[in-house]
Amino acid sequence: MADDLLDRPAAAPRRHRSPLPGRLRGVAGLQRAMLLTGTVLTGIFVLAALSAPLLAPYGYAQLQSGGRLFGSQQHPSGAHPLGTTIAGYDVLSRTLWGSRTALEIIVGALVLSVFAGVLLGLVSGYLGGWLDRLLVGAADAMYAFPSLLLAIIMSIVISGGQSSLVGGLSSAACSVAVAFVPQYFRVVRAEATRLKSEAFVEAARVIGTGTWRIMTRHVLRNSLRTLPLIFTINASEAILTLAGLGFLGFGIEPNSAAEWGYDLNRSVADVTSGIWWTALPPGLAIVLTVLGTTLLGESLTDLANPRLRRRGPARAGAAPTPDGGAVHD
Repeated sequence: MADDLLDRPAAAPRRHRSPLPGRLRGVAGLQRAMLLTGTVLTGIFVLAALSAPLLAPYGYAQLQSGGRLFGSQQHPSGAHPLGTTIAGYDVLSRTLWGSRTALEIIVGALVLSVFAGVLLGLVSGYLGGWLDRLLVGAADAMYAFPSLLLAIIMSIVISGGQSSLVGGLSSAACSVAVAFVPQYFRVVRAEATRLKSEAFVEAARVIGTGTWRIMTRHVLRNSLRTLPLIFTINASEAILTLAGLGFLGFGIEPNSAAEWGYDLNRSVADVTSGIWWTALPPGLAIVLTVLGTTLLGESLTDLANPRLRRRGPARAGAAPTPDGGAVHD
């Protein structure tokens, strides 16, 4: 009996499964849901903006009479699915044209801010000296203020010191762009400061390559890796900044383009009179668009972070072996 027990193979030690793989699967599933939701909402926003001339039943500045006096508010109907404002504008058309305005301002503002921030950050980080200290101080001072406040100050400057609507799309884009320049400046400056002491930059300097060529060919190329992610995240803040400008009366003139913040400001008086449908479409458009771009930017940032990626088939607590297997603790 004892010999039989000795001849039996030893029982394999029980392995305790770590709860970490399940958590990783949950996190990955959450990231996929965020990415899918953000992509769908952002895609709807872009599609509505590009198709506004085809989808909008009326122009953004076209007054509606409906057999009544111009300027009369109308309830939602077949001719006006979302009704009209007291001023006589079709709410659905204004909302669709407002998406086109928002897209144009976002692209224009972020392109301007990326260009200015990258150029200043590259020069500041690579050249250093008194110019670097001056630009860093200015960027830190701008970064300390809220983006909406900077946009308001810029809009007042553009309007010649008058606290009123700044005018067209280009003026609004410049007002919004100034708020995001410090972010791109700091990112590119940090990378340029690190890269200028690398071996390949020193080698290019030794063989006589010009300063501007080194900055653009070697330093700039390696400083732009994270900018697309920052661009995506800043899109949501740009929408809020533009809407804030329009709501406070510093945005685009109503006869220049439709804008959600301005329409939301005009609908406040309507809500107090029981006319709720004029405020709902632009408000929901702002919320859903900001939500979509935020989820898209955050999920892309998480997926780009190597510490948050899934580790493939290897189980948690396992170290890879030379033959491709795994050695468990």
